[in-house]
Amino acid sequence: MQGLYLVTPNWDDTDRLLHVSEQALNAGHIALLQYRHKEAGPDQRAEQAAALLALCRRHRVPFIVNDFVDLCEQLDADGVHLGGTDAEVADIRARLGAEKIIGASCYGDLPRALNAQQAGASYVAFGGFYPSRVKKYAVTTPPSILDLARERIHVPTVVIGGMTPENAAPLVARGADMVAAISSIYQAESVADAVDQFQLLFTQQ
Repeated sequence: MQGLYLVTPNWDDTDRLLHVSEQALNAGHIALLQYRHKEAGPDQRAEQAAALLALCRRHRVPFIVNDFVDLCEQLDADGVHLGGTDAEVADIRARLGAEKIIGASCYGDLPRALNAQQAGASYVAFGGFYPSRVKKYAVTTPPSILDLARERIHVPTVVIGGMTPENAAPLVARGADMVAAISSIYQAESVADAVDQFQLLFTQQ
């Protein structure tokens, strides 16, 4: 797993969500796509996730559900991303089996990442590194955590929080395998150009 990790915004307009997501997928280079809509009700969440899953299947991009393990199972999605207050990685690994992708938010906490790795996480996510237009959190993750992770973490690492191609570049240089982005893609004037700029971070190494 390497490259741009596309995360959806809290958009109720399903047609718009699918349109921009497809533009990004058509540009190529998407490592994973995560459906994240914290404010959606169960019916809307199921509808949007099913439509995005079908889109990802056509483009052969793994589809991840944020938080909702039941929905992941219902759709037979490729995996789930767990936040810090969600279920334990080991429990969800036992529930979903060995083949599903399980990601874990680890913030700026290396011991949490080591525990997630040991419990069966497929990747660990660090951040926020920069202020985000979408998510509210303390921007307290130092870039130096990637130096430590490179020595001790053996699953892919993701960086999150206010990511642009410019400010993600030093984090990729320090060993980040994936860059998670929401606004930089979904609010871009040219989605394809934005995807290409992120991909250059990995092809120019």
